[in-house]
Formats: sequence, C-alpha cells, structure tokens
Amino acid sequence: MNQVDRRGFLRTAGLAGLALEQAAAQPLTEKQKLDRIASNTWPIRYIFKSRTGFGRNPRIAQMKEKYGEITMLDFPQFTKDTFPGVTHMDLFSGLFGDVSDDSMYVNVPVFVGAQTRVTQEFDPSSASGRRWLEKMAAKMAATGTRCQHISNNAPRDICEPDAEKRRAGIEVAKKWLDGARILGAKSMRVNSGGPRILPDPEMSRDGYPKADALAAYLRNCIESFKEMADYGSKAGVKVTLENHWGLTANPIHIRIIVDEVHSPYCEASPDFCNWEHEYLMYNGLKALAPYAHTNVHAKYWNRWPETQSVARSVKIMQDAGFEGTYALEYEDGPWDGVEGAKYLYKEVLAAL
Repeated sequence: MNQVDRRGFLRTAGLAGLALEQAAAQPLTEKQKLDRIASNTWPIRYIFKSRTGFGRNPRIAQMKEKYGEITMLDFPQFTKDTFPGVTHMDLFSGLFGDVSDDSMYVNVPVFVGAQTRVTQEFDPSSASGRRWLEKMAAKMAATGTRCQHISNNAPRDICEPDAEKRRAGIEVAKKWLDGARILGAKSMRVNSGGPRILPDPEMSRDGYPKADALAAYLRNCIESFKEMADYGSKAGVKVTLENHWGLTANPIHIRIIVDEVHSPYCEASPDFCNWEHEYLMYNGLKALAPYAHTNVHAKYWNRWPETQSVARSVKIMQDAGFEGTYALEYEDGPWDGVEGAKYLYKEVLAAL
C-alpha cells in the first residue's frame, strides 16, 4: 500500500470509527429500550399453579386474590398486559409443565442439610413434556413474545467430586437444552452445585495457604461446562453461570470458568444483588459485566441498604458494552412480586 492509499485507508477507517461512536452515543428509542427488558416469572411465582413448596408461603393466598392464578402458558399474555411493550421473557424451570399431568414430571431427591426430601420436577425429555413445550412455543408465537432465558435449577452437582452425580447433572442439563431449543431460548442458567459455603484453604508446608479443595471444584465445573457448552452449541442455546452462592458467589470464579471453557456458548448472567457482602454490589458486577452478553437479572432486594441503585448497575452493564436483556427479578422488599417487578420495569427503562 503506497503512502496515498494508506492515508485514504486511515481516513476511511477513522470516519467509520467515528460513525460507530456517534451511533453508540445516540439515545435509544422507546422501542429499543423495551426490547432490552425481559419479564421474569420468579418474582410472581406465588400466583402460579405449582407442584413446589411455593404454595406453603403465607403470601400465596393474598397474591392470588389480588392477581388471580396463572400457569406458564398464561405468562406470555401476562407479560404483555403487565409490562407494556415488553416481549422477552426469563422463565424459571420450577414453573414448567401442566401441574395436573404426572407423566411430565420426575421424582428428584434433594439434600437439605443432613436430610433428603423428594421433589417433582418437569422432564423436558418426556413425550408429554415435549408436547407441553410445543404448546408453550405456540402461545409465544400467538402473543408475539419470546423466551430469552431459562433460569434453571434442575441440573445439579455440576462440580461435585462424585463423577456419577456430575454425569447425572450434565445429562439433565442436556435434556433441558433440547427443551430450550423448542422454546427458542437464547440462554439457560446452570448452577454449579457444590457446597453453598466453600471449603477453607489449608496451610501448606511453605507457610502459605493453599486451596486445593476449591481448585478441584473449579476443575470439575470447567470440564462440565465444556461439555454442556459443546452440546448447547448444537442446540443453539448458551449455558450461563449466575452469581448464585457457593462456587459462583465469587465473580472471579465465574470468570475463570468462562475463560477456561473458552466457548461463545458459555457466559455469565449476573444478578445485581446475589452477593455475599455489600462491597461486591457494584465491584462484583463490574467484574462480570464483560463476560455477559445475553441476559442479566435486574434485581431489588431489601437484604441490602435502601441506597442500592438499579440505575448504577444498569450503567455498569451498559459501559461494558452489554447488549442483552435486563430481566425484572424483584426478590423482596416493600412491594409484592408484581409491584416490585413493575418498579424495576420503570427503573430500568429510565436508566437505559
């Protein structure tokens, strides 16, 4: 390239870069903002027909009297009626299926402390489960809504030392990834499993602490997510890690896993408030923001001081170049789940 050509190339490249900067600086239209918001089933789980323990919560009767009772098949229309202009949805796995049809559920042992209890969970691989997923997909098509993300609690033991438990958890995740494909979901959270409180480091012979047990959990999680991301690439669904206690309570652990998996089908899905202490509220989010691309949980939770700022959290994500959706996951506070989600709807809209 001669000197004149080089000057022309640099001038063209500079103008193109300037155009991109100007486009990025342009404020979003109202429609563009609404396209960046997702409704979320978790805050309103108490009004769903459910096979879980949600029905034992004292809030259930009050909320159902106020808002009525719905199923997941009703949620697309509920989204359109409750959050005007919103078409994306974040769906919680524990609310899937027709609660009256035993054939689409499986018994799953869950360890609570030293005790084991049995719960029933939706099986997306069952014949009736697949038919239900197709029915849900048809509901979304009819209402002009779409599943952006599945917040999934079904796959377990992803980082467990027991290889058999790990294998079982991965297989459950694969069944759900197939189900997520039917719904057209872009991503699906998979919890790391493992202890909710991580093992402490031990003092080594050289006098420095060494966290071999923690490294083993990370190693197992990395290998599991490599396999799930590979499977997700074929299904067209990303697997994500949320700051969700235990191994993933530390945002650096999530970064390590995503970096080591090294796949466009493995990323972070940060939650604004799922932190173990207040100093992670914004610093932890900054650490995860560059690793998130598809969905985050815009949350309000009275576990933290009232000064928690949804706007500040949204800005952290936007400054990192995040272009996905903000799911309205109100946890607890002065409002009920529907009111809290509406509050987040206004806050996120104002912050974008």
